[in-house]
Amino acid sequence: MANIAESVSHAAERKAVSLLIDQFLKHRETAEDRNKFYLQILDFAQTFYGKAAKKETLEAIRAAITDPDNRWFRFINKVIDEADPHYAKITLLNLGYEAFFRGTKTIRANREKYHCNIPWLILFDPTTACNMHCVGCWSGTYGPKHNLSYEDMDKIVTQGKELGTYLYMMTGGEPTVRMKDILRLAEKHNDCEFALFSNSTLITEELCKKLVELGNITFLLSIEGTPDTNDARRGIGHYDAVMNAMDLFRKYGIIFGTSICYTRANIEAVTDEKFLRFIASKGARYGFYFHFMPVGNNAVPELMPTPEQRRLIIDRLRYYRSKECDLEFYPMDFQNDGEFVGGCIAGGRNYFHINANGDAEPCVFIHFSNANIHSSSILEMLQSPLFMAYHEGQPFNRNHLRPCPMLENPELLREIVETTGAQGTNLESEESVEHLCEKCDEYSKVWAPVAEEIWAGQTHKHPSYENFTKEKREHPELAAFEHADGSRSIDLSPEYVESQF
Repeated sequence: MANIAESVSHAAERKAVSLLIDQFLKHRETAEDRNKFYLQILDFAQTFYGKAAKKETLEAIRAAITDPDNRWFRFINKVIDEADPHYAKITLLNLGYEAFFRGTKTIRANREKYHCNIPWLILFDPTTACNMHCVGCWSGTYGPKHNLSYEDMDKIVTQGKELGTYLYMMTGGEPTVRMKDILRLAEKHNDCEFALFSNSTLITEELCKKLVELGNITFLLSIEGTPDTNDARRGIGHYDAVMNAMDLFRKYGIIFGTSICYTRANIEAVTDEKFLRFIASKGARYGFYFHFMPVGNNAVPELMPTPEQRRLIIDRLRYYRSKECDLEFYPMDFQNDGEFVGGCIAGGRNYFHINANGDAEPCVFIHFSNANIHSSSILEMLQSPLFMAYHEGQPFNRNHLRPCPMLENPELLREIVETTGAQGTNLESEESVEHLCEKCDEYSKVWAPVAEEIWAGQTHKHPSYENFTKEKREHPELAAFEHADGSRSIDLSPEYVESQF
């Protein structure tokens, strides 16, 4: 009976938000109209979260909404104006209401209920098949013979929603190889948002029309700088395919972003301001930057960036997000933005990965597992020994510029895999944890002092919410960031700690 009442309440709440969005999209001619909508959403958030809503945060957002020069609200307005109206509405409903508001609240409650990590998003591979063979690609080691069935994917989303997860990302392989089943999945779960990492080569005008009709699928297109730097790793003609896909998405009002793997060879090109302004002019509005990972037996460790190059990307991307820059593109750095998400987000803390064989992996780059979707539920995966080791171990480093248990702390991944009995899940050529971590040992040593220097020179805020173990939440000093001279990057005075919790 309680579940029925909850479902009715959820449906009524979604309907109310839907009507509010309809009014906004119909009447948004002036800044006053827009601000009224944003303030209504803010009031909704305050009511929805209740005591959990921080007064200081709400006041800061309110001030930003009413500031005509605020860069990010001007940016949001631009994205909405460019999008097809129906597509914009579904995105606001699914990503805004379901994932950010309702999903976040449900996830936090379930973390306390089940005493394990519950993810905000789940990444899975519909297939290992791909029509490209990029140099050093870790996913290419999986081989072409594995697929999640439609029923597998439906199980992932159905069970994920029960835990509060409403955002699903797909990689592979090339997910658009399975586009028919993906469209079917998105149509059934029309309250979820789906994002596909794609090489762009199978994106057509017919597909764009279907995306607008559904409204709940976005794309992250792989691109790596100039035609030369891109095609050198991804193959001749790939850059042109990306340009064509961008033009189609812009024509149909489909919000899209980019996925950029930065390497020693392309880092200058993919962080150049001219490049970012160019892809913004093509309609890309957000993007993920991924540090090249030496994963798989065919990996090319020589492509890993130098410490100086990694320092460069930190500086450049943070400048592009600053008030001093007017770039109409929001870049996110998977490896270097750890401070803003509390370090490593894998193992289900904020996300985890299910490969095309159904194996639950803590991270898309960590090919080890204790559980499989064919024999385990999503909750059972999150409570498996490997995932619980992540839950107990996070954050893996007090310096969030060294978040990963593989890349920056390889001794920890060795220990985790050994103690949990996790099995290798590289489907083509299994790689031992020792072989994987050996490729990271030297890198972690040379990056550590640079990361410490950068971290010590920054000011850090202790977030109001951290989804770590209860012990680490109740004793924030366990997550303090001490340096060799004994200094701390976080103010842990009783007054400060009390103000944050």
